[in-house]
Order: sequence, then structure tokens, then C-alpha cells
Amino acid sequence: MAHAYTPGLRVTDHAVIRRERRLPLKGDVLVALGAEVAADTVVARTELPGNVQTVNVAARLSLDPARVPDALRVPVGTAVRKGEVIAEGKSLFGLVRQHAIAPSDGTIESVSPVTGQLILREPPIPVDIDAYVRGVVAEVLPGEGVVVEAMGALMQGIFGVGGETFGTLRIVSPSPDEELTAEQLTEAHRGCVVVGGAYVSHRTLMHAKELGVAAVVVGGFDDRDLRELLGRDLGVAITGAEDLGLTLVLTEGFGRIRMAERTRRLLDAHEGEQASVSGATQIRAGVMRPEIVIPRASTTAGDRRSAPASLGIEVGSLLRVIREPYFGRIARVVDLPSELQPLETEARVRVMTVEFADDHARAVVPRANVELIED
Repeated sequence: MAHAYTPGLRVTDHAVIRRERRLPLKGDVLVALGAEVAADTVVARTELPGNVQTVNVAARLSLDPARVPDALRVPVGTAVRKGEVIAEGKSLFGLVRQHAIAPSDGTIESVSPVTGQLILREPPIPVDIDAYVRGVVAEVLPGEGVVVEAMGALMQGIFGVGGETFGTLRIVSPSPDEELTAEQLTEAHRGCVVVGGAYVSHRTLMHAKELGVAAVVVGGFDDRDLRELLGRDLGVAITGAEDLGLTLVLTEGFGRIRMAERTRRLLDAHEGEQASVSGATQIRAGVMRPEIVIPRASTTAGDRRSAPASLGIEVGSLLRVIREPYFGRIARVVDLPSELQPLETEARVRVMTVEFADDHARAVVPRANVELIED
């Protein structure tokens, strides 16, 4: 049987999800192997070194730099509070006292008799890593983090912005081809992952942010609004670190595009359950897709089973066309001819014949213009 190997989006109700939760530097792992964790369970913790503040004590006290160490009121290594006197000098035959004070809380790290400057290290910055998804600790990375494993539904999107979040899944737009509007969102959606239809406007997103919505999942978004949302041009499409106040996941792409029936049916089936969402997207080497993960309530070892391995596209495979003139349409493969076929550009490429899900019309499209939707 003919096959075509191509990148694909996973949209499945039966996935084994493994997510590595790793600290930015060595720290403490707080959970044991096999422990059940919730999405907000802190699994590892560390502390980043605090910022450095430089105090020019010699200039502040009008002292020779060599005399600065003797002018310290507290020794090197001492923790001090903001506004506390850390050095003292005298002038005008001892009649005038001058003081150098700590610009922030911190620890006196060093003082130089050459430059007369004092280094104050601010308190360390605590960093907690949570589990992100409800599941089981499948692997412990000593001093670094854990691998969390869960079983459940996984839906990958085309593009997203915003970091990791989680909340109760709520279907807001009644149809996959309707726009998600601000009037449909209420205080009841605070902290929820809301699902719309074909489109969401920038105004509605801002209203969702004001309400405290955790994430918005829709078919499409206007690319002209993306710059306004981010406050900058996207540039290289690596996202996920934006502090937007909510996460946005596009299941189909830019523009007003009906959400794929298969994706919408799966979301409908899990309304009211907890969903974990990430907007992180990378479209170059090391492709990363935004995702919606809905773990099953049971996370016992006996319930684990591997998802079938994907062999690529074959006759009968479900896919999405990702370039014009059929951009965004869902289809099934009906033929995979092995011969190269000429295009209007006169290039000769491998193609496939597909049948569209909405009107059952058939078309020939280049194999590079499609993306597999895994069953």
C-alpha cells in the first residue's frame, strides 16, 4: 500500500501523554516516583540567584577606596534590609557623619578596596514547576524535575500564544462555524478554558482577559490583530512565553475558519472536564504545537496503553489542507499515485487525490500541502 510521510496534528481521544517538567537549574524534586499529581501540584522547586546591586561607597562617603572595608557597619556575608545603613564615614574633622544605605533587601557579597564599590546580592528568586497535567510521576530526574504521564484526549492546534494554563472546559459557541463573541462570555467563565467556533476578535479576547478566562480555543484569528495582541511583530514563530493574561489556541489557522468537526466533537464530548492548555508554538526545526490535553480521571498503571504508531498518510487517512486554494479544508485520501505530476508552476511533484468532508468533492493536491490528522 502506498504511503506519504508528512507532519501531522494529533486529534485523538486515546493518547498516552508524557510531559517533561524540568527546572532551569538544579533544585529539589518534591514528588516521588508513582505519585499521582494534579495540574497545579508543584513537582520541583529551585531558586534563581538574585539581581546584583552595586553601591559606590567610596563616592557616597568621600573616602579613599582603600578605607572602604573599614567603614562597613556590617561584615561581608550579612543579610540587610532596604534602607539599612551599611557603611559610615566622617568628614570635617569628624563633625559630619555620612551614610551609605542598602538600596534593596539582600546580602553583602563583596567589597573592593580598589574601586571602593560594594556588591549587594538581592534575595534569590523562587521558581516552582508544576505538573501541568493531571497524571502520574512516571520518571524522576534527580535534582532536575520529573516526567508526568497521563492518558486521555489530545488535540493539537495550528498556532497559539500564551503559556501553560488549565481550567474547566466550557463550550460557549453553539456551532463550530460561529464567532465567539464578548456577549457569550460571563463571570461564570472565570478560570475556564472556553471553546468557540470559527473566529474570535481582539475585542472579545480582551473581554475574556478582563473576566479572568484561562484560555480561548477557536478555529481562527485575524493575523492583523496578532500584532495588537502581542504589542510587537511576531517575527520568528516561537511562542509560549508571552504574558497575555490568557492563552489562545487556533485549531485551524488565521482568518475565519470553521473548526474541524472532529476537533469540535472531541471537545464537546469532554465539556465540564479539566483541560490543560499550552499556546507554545514553534514551526521551524523541533516543531512544537499548541495543545489541549484532557486527562482521564483514572491514571492507574493498568489503564496505560500506547497509542498506535503513525505510519504516515495512506488511502483513507484524515488530513487538513494547509495551503491555498483549499486551505483549512478537511479531507480523506482516496489515491496516492506514485508518479510525479506537473503543477501550474510547471514543477513536477508527488500528489494525492482527496475527497473533502464537507461536500465530497475531489481534488488533486501536492503531498507537501497537507497535514495529517491522527486518528
